[in-house]
Amino acid sequence: MIRERPLYVGLIKHLAFRHGKMAFLAGPRQVGKTTIARQILAGAPDDGLYFTWEDPAFRRTWMKDPASLVPRRVAGTPVIVLDELHKAPQWKNRLKGLWDLRGEEARIVVTGSARLDVFRRGGDSLVGRYFLFRAHPFSLGELGEATVAPADLPAAVARSAPGRPDELAVLLEHGGFPEPFLKRDAAFTSLWRRTRTERLVREDLRDLNRVAEISLVEAAVSLLPERVGSPFSMKSLAEDLEVSPSTIKRWMEWLSRVYLVHRVPPYDRSVARSLKKQPKVYFWDWSEVPEPAARFENLVAGHLLKAVHAWTDSGLGTFDLRYVRDKEKREVDFLLLRDRRPWMLVECKTSDTAPSAHLLRFADVLGVELVLQVVAAGGIHEWFAAGKGRRGHVVSADSFLRLLP
Repeated sequence: MIRERPLYVGLIKHLAFRHGKMAFLAGPRQVGKTTIARQILAGAPDDGLYFTWEDPAFRRTWMKDPASLVPRRVAGTPVIVLDELHKAPQWKNRLKGLWDLRGEEARIVVTGSARLDVFRRGGDSLVGRYFLFRAHPFSLGELGEATVAPADLPAAVARSAPGRPDELAVLLEHGGFPEPFLKRDAAFTSLWRRTRTERLVREDLRDLNRVAEISLVEAAVSLLPERVGSPFSMKSLAEDLEVSPSTIKRWMEWLSRVYLVHRVPPYDRSVARSLKKQPKVYFWDWSEVPEPAARFENLVAGHLLKAVHAWTDSGLGTFDLRYVRDKEKREVDFLLLRDRRPWMLVECKTSDTAPSAHLLRFADVLGVELVLQVVAAGGIHEWFAAGKGRRGHVVSADSFLRLLP
């Protein structure tokens, strides 16, 4: 079973193609990047071409004459998909040459499970030639048709919209990656999860960095689920594995690059005695986390990160995801920044509907527009006074998350 992914197909067509840019589609292994690319090909008015680095014939052509991949035509602009191109040596320079020579004759989509957005930290020879779009697992919003723009979110939250409890339960059990989500079989999900993690660590990580200490990295990965939802201490994990904190720091960077985990840093502006360094760590596949409350928080983190990426990649502003915690251990799980300013606070609870005292405190300190306590239990929508004339909301996750991309 293949499910359409109109969110990403639409972004690529209406932003990259319409404005004469290449589309870079980055995201985790098995998140559906190839499926999205093929859906773009299927909907193209002109014949398209699909190439993958796994094909020896394509590798030979790419190394000898990349420009020959674009067919000579009198009319029409074909879509050309270059799948997993980041595995090619010096792929940026060759792609730049192809685009500069033949870019006006094709619409190019480049997909990759690593490096597409990492290399931008250094010199970027492709600057100005592409738009980057970040693919995520399925979310409640993508599965439905109720998503709203950031400007409309406060009004949408205030309305008591019906939720999607059944879909939320499936996402919690199987995660949002297409194959286990669509199959909905517990045994398959367990096997798929184990195989994916092994491939990420043993293949993608080795390919990306020539890692020699693979077995130790696997041990580190096995200890990460119990640390989800708390400030991440590299020193503590280093002591458990008898390695240095700098080694743990390097490993976490690698695991982020191959999309096993993502990090949420603390917000330290406007918060007295705030934490400044310790991030929180979450899995891209929240079904990796066995403890129910931590898994729920990880699912919310995944939905918020997807919204932040989708809104930013859509050109609706610059959005970012943080959390808030001070040295007195007062904490709110998530803070969304909009154009670098605090915009929305989100606290996660399994069933507690009493507004968190820490949520109220930081809402007052930061002056955010949206104050939310998101609970796993269904059928809940209450409001509370959040200071400065604002209404905060206690809302069920299946009702709130469906509003996000």
